[in-house]
Amino acid sequence: MDTGDRLLTPGEVAALFRVDPKTVTRWAAAGRIGSIRTPGGHRRFRESEVRALLEGEGLAEPEDNAQQPQQYPNGNRAAF
Repeated sequence: MDTGDRLLTPGEVAALFRVDPKTVTRWAAAGRIGSIRTPGGHRRFRESEVRALLEGEGLAEPEDNAQQPQQYPNGNRAAF
């Protein structure tokens, strides 16, 4: 079933979250972010799901985004 959703590499997801690609792979292994496997065994991530996580869907939004660090799928916070 093709939903037309672009698939992202761990490196592309890592760049969006400003983390190491191995961190993204650990999130996927722990089930914190959904992934699919290519026939060659590489992980790919649906862009729509990644964007939803970046936008905080399903997470409580802080009142002032400029003052609060971003919440990552692993529960850690990162200050920018």
